[in-house]
Amino acid sequence: MRKLKLDELGRLSTEEFKNIDKNNFVIVLDNVRSMMNVGSAFRTCDAFNAEKIYLTGITGTPPHREIQKTALGATETVAWEYVENITHLIEKLKNENYEILAVEQTDNSIFLHQFEPNPFQKYAFFFGNEVEGVSMEVIKEAKNCLEIPQFGTKHSLNVSVSVGIVIWDYLSKM
Repeated sequence: MRKLKLDELGRLSTEEFKNIDKNNFVIVLDNVRSMMNVGSAFRTCDAFNAEKIYLTGITGTPPHREIQKTALGATETVAWEYVENITHLIEKLKNENYEILAVEQTDNSIFLHQFEPNPFQKYAFFFGNEVEGVSMEVIKEAKNCLEIPQFGTKHSLNVSVSVGIVIWDYLSKM
């Protein structure tokens, strides 16, 4: 067994990637304060061929040195948009027939492994601030809240880790 070299991976060029059909989901970073978490989310969205990433509130935007450090060029491949007002973004996404899903621990959240996506539905997954989580404006408008089961002493995961887990789970079910 040997590790593959980069030229053996068969990766698409930036232009080829921009022109292929995307998976039917977007992610929204709701007031994410760490630029490295933002960059990591971009890189994950590139890996899983996300349709788009929305950045809201205090979430930093490219170009930024710390975002670029973890994104490794994914800010050039993943479509993104900054929207200051999250309520306007939710309205826009609902009008475009996205189902709003907050990734948050609530009294009525659905454990991620119990979530059964519809292959014909578009989804907008909202991820929140590292301390405060997803804002109440989002939770009030979300169709459901998804919760990643955890078994240790901590009550949360890093937001960039959560993005990867949720997207992988979603795509593996599709």
